[in-house]
Amino acid sequence: MKALRHLCFTLLVSLPIGVTAQNTGPDKPADFLDKEFHRQRREALRQKLPAHSVAVLFSNPLRNRANDVDFNFHQDPDFYYLTGYREPNSVLLLFSDQHMVNGVATQEVLFTQPRNPQRESWTGKRLGEEGAKQHLGVTHALPATAFANFKLDTAAFDQILFLSLPSDVRSEPGDKADLYDLVAQFRQKIGLRPDQDFAHQELYQIIKQYDALSGDKVQLEVQRQMGANPNLSNNAFLKSYLAAKDAPARAALVANMPKEKFDLSALETVLAEMRETKSPEELKLLRKAVAMSAIGQLEVMKAMQPNMSETEVQGIHEFVYKKYGAEYEGYPSIVGAGNNGCILHYIENEKPKLGNELVLMDLGAEYHGYTADVTRTIPANGKFTPEQKQIYELVYAAQEAGFKECKVGNAFSSTNAAAQAVLAEGLIKLGIIKKADEARRYTMHGVSHYLGLDVHDRGSYGPFKANTVITVEPGIYIPEGSPCDKKWWGIGVRIEDDILITDKGWENLSAGAPRSVKDIEAAMAKPSPLDNFKLPELK
Repeated sequence: MKALRHLCFTLLVSLPIGVTAQNTGPDKPADFLDKEFHRQRREALRQKLPAHSVAVLFSNPLRNRANDVDFNFHQDPDFYYLTGYREPNSVLLLFSDQHMVNGVATQEVLFTQPRNPQRESWTGKRLGEEGAKQHLGVTHALPATAFANFKLDTAAFDQILFLSLPSDVRSEPGDKADLYDLVAQFRQKIGLRPDQDFAHQELYQIIKQYDALSGDKVQLEVQRQMGANPNLSNNAFLKSYLAAKDAPARAALVANMPKEKFDLSALETVLAEMRETKSPEELKLLRKAVAMSAIGQLEVMKAMQPNMSETEVQGIHEFVYKKYGAEYEGYPSIVGAGNNGCILHYIENEKPKLGNELVLMDLGAEYHGYTADVTRTIPANGKFTPEQKQIYELVYAAQEAGFKECKVGNAFSSTNAAAQAVLAEGLIKLGIIKKADEARRYTMHGVSHYLGLDVHDRGSYGPFKANTVITVEPGIYIPEGSPCDKKWWGIGVRIEDDILITDKGWENLSAGAPRSVKDIEAAMAKPSPLDNFKLPELK
């Protein structure tokens, strides 16, 4: 019996709950991005790589929830974008030129989880290297166990490009090809010191991207970071950049910026440029994610009652997502009633009764990797009070001003500038502040970010481009104890919509969620399918 208990314990420890395999059978949803999409993305990235270079990308780490239970695995968005591979413990190598691997010329190698019948009986069938070639269209695949002996000749490359390496990774017992080992093996292959600091490369990238637009401000940022980080203080290029007297002198330095063997910034910049604009295939998935999130908002409006809890409201939203086939929420759901709505990223959602408060609901479905981000703020009893309505309509007007700036060629900051101007003017008229520069006390965040494979997606933050999706999300938050009339205390309002920018203008993808005071109150007066859904009382 003792030996049997030991065997069972060993199996449980080595096979944590939460690790999943990649479904490739007939029961898989038919609308995932196909392998040709991912192949084209890899080819597009290769075209942008420096000559004689290799790009190295790692899968996401597994995250432990408790004991032998992991959180559901979620792939790194960049890794998924380039491969479509949804399993952990993997590495992708992309070569700018043809590279010999086991006697075969190739420009890519994907190291996958090896097939393992014992583990697959617990967690599902893995793709393995042959499945990766067949289902993902990767030309060359090897098991991750082969990475330890894989020869990565650093002398053959002018540059080795990678993103920040996973650092908070645990070693899995009995697995010598888990992410912990793969990262350690990579560091050893390229001779990366444990204390190697790449902070200067982030500044190099800022200089390269923004010097021509605003060199004086960039110099101030370089000076600030050099003062805060001793490892930057003796960097010869940064010192020369600070000493440059004018724009031509700076431009000459930027044109001759030093290149380094290991580069952590170039790959990030290229991926941001690629992911900023969405293909028709991506937009189809993104539209679905946003549409189901908007319907979730509408159904909650119809179902909401003052005796509901924040958790119950969250559950209705997420039930709608699952009903439509969404795999995940795009981020932790935010449901904040009253003063809780004044906490920007309130995710506890534990208030037992909503009462007659405003309820701020910031939630989004993730569908096949692409996430929505939709916020509505509604009165739990179905009717706005005069104070709630005044704040709400001010935020609504600010959002309308932001929408008007969603045009190709406009500065990314234009939506924020337009919305903040309306918010500040309105807060002065309501007597909540006296001067415009006091508005930031109640309008703490910017108005827009990119949306896609991440809720805060990659992008250049330059002028708007066609086929870009952003949020427009102004907000006012007046927590209890604020230096204004108490009648405003506990009012938090955010209205957030997902906007597709096109050559012909902008489109509100989340328009299915009622947004005006009139439409919200009308929706809340409608019956809900959940009105008669009663569960037995627990004792």
